[in-house]
Amino acid sequence: MASLPAPHSAASSPDRLDPSRRAAPQVFDRLRDQIIALALPPGAPLSRTALQTEFGLSSTPIRDALMRLAEEGLVDVFPQHATLVSRIDIGRAQQAQFLRQALELEIVRLLALQPASAPVDELDGLISQQRRFAKDGDFAAFTVVDNAFHARLYSAADKQELWTLVRSRSGHIDRLRRLHLPSPGKAQTILRHHKQIVEAIAAGQPDEAQAHLREHLTGTLSDLATIRSLWPDYLSG
Repeated sequence: MASLPAPHSAASSPDRLDPSRRAAPQVFDRLRDQIIALALPPGAPLSRTALQTEFGLSSTPIRDALMRLAEEGLVDVFPQHATLVSRIDIGRAQQAQFLRQALELEIVRLLALQPASAPVDELDGLISQQRRFAKDGDFAAFTVVDNAFHARLYSAADKQELWTLVRSRSGHIDRLRRLHLPSPGKAQTILRHHKQIVEAIAAGQPDEAQAHLREHLTGTLSDLATIRSLWPDYLSG
């Protein structure tokens, strides 16, 4: 099994903040991305003083960013003591999975009922990118393109705002998937499912598209016992 990204400073990215945008949302996005990627693993401390220094900001935007992370359950804030990256909450992961599956089953059905307007070539292109990243063992890039694939399904069905909703609820299931991704054959299974979903959409087969989508989205939770045995300190619930 491939190793996880090494923990590092929360704000170690060399990219500077965009001065034309509010600072707090940018800090939130940076920290959230690192938490989801497990570069900041469960239990990692987030020092407000260190974050202020790294980002060159006052305490207010750092506090606001951490509050948003706490609202998503991605950090635990202990007043006057510490802020720690939370453990992966299985209950939250299951609820996010339920929401995403309910929405995407309808989305692939809509697309399969109108296959001529579905972005099949674009989706195939994203699958090809994922295949290259899987071959290279670049799971971070693989995950970025995986999200782009699903986001494209939502936009093709004119449901972009629902993708935003799903992403805001998916922090725990996404971390669970990131733990699972390096497992032998997992990336190849994802690729096969993506290809089957696209082929069913292109063929105008809504029932087949839904069946492949359902199998695709339930893979990680169905292997929860194995994940828990490998990463017991990362999970709760």
